[in-house]
Amino acid sequence: MHLAYPAVLAALLFCTGLYGVLARRNAILVLMSVELMLNAVNLNLVAFDVWLRDTLHAGQALTLFVIAIAAAEIGIGLAIVLMVYRNRGTSDIDRLRDTAEGPGSPDSPGGAGPEATDAAPAQKAEAIA
Repeated sequence: MHLAYPAVLAALLFCTGLYGVLARRNAILVLMSVELMLNAVNLNLVAFDVWLRDTLHAGQALTLFVIAIAAAEIGIGLAIVLMVYRNRGTSDIDRLRDTAEGPGSPDSPGGAGPEATDAAPAQKAEAIA
C-alpha cells in the first residue's frame, strides 16, 4: 500500500476538522471537529508506523495515548458545555462571549477600565444635572 493514500485522507480529515473549528458556532460541533482532527493525526501515526516497519510500533502506542486523551477531552468538554447550556440557555459560542463581556466590564470597548472607576460617579452626576 502506498503511503500517499492514508496521508491524503488524513489531510482531508484534518482540513475538514479545521474548517469545523473555525466556522461553527455550536460548541458541541466544535468539539466534534476537534475529534475529527485528532482522528486524522491517529491515521497518520498508524500509516507511518506501518510504512516505516517499526519493530516497537511507537506510532500505534502513541495512537492509544491520543485516543485516551481525546476521550478525556470530550468527556470534560461535554460536561462544561452541558453546564453552560443549563446556566445560560445556549451553547452558541458568540453569544457566550457576548454575555461574558458585559457593558461595564473592563475588556469591553465601551466599558470602564480600572483607571476610569473613580471618574464614573462624577460623570453620572454631571449627566443628571
